Amino acid sequence: QVQLVESGGGLVQAGGSLRLSCVASGSTRSITALGWYRQAPGEQRELVATVSSDGSTDYVDSVKGRFTISRNNAKNTVYLQMNNLRPEDTAVYYCNAKRGYIITVDYWGQGTQVTVSS
Repeated sequence: QVQLVESGGGLVQAGGSLRLSCVASGSTRSITALGWYRQAPGEQRELVATVSSDGSTDYVDSVKGRFTISRNNAKNTVYLQMNNLRPEDTAVYYCNAKRGYIITVDYWGQGTQVTVSS
């Protein structure tokens, strides 16, 4: 089992920045990828960014150039640096950890609210 705890959400004006953190505990050695998803009211949960065990990253097009995902394996922590925030970035952000490569098991944090005012 993997437990995930997020922090760092809040209210920010458009153009501002926030950094989300997610600390993993439990069977962390089995984690193959970490990522951030978000879900706005009335919308489906969408992938924002992922970082694999080899450090490769991927982003949804809408955040490329503004968000940066990184991981500190020694601290079992994944970060999401969000710059130049827009009102459409408003959502609950969830940390995700995956175990396995072909058949995967997903673990989720409780979510942290990010609100961007115009």
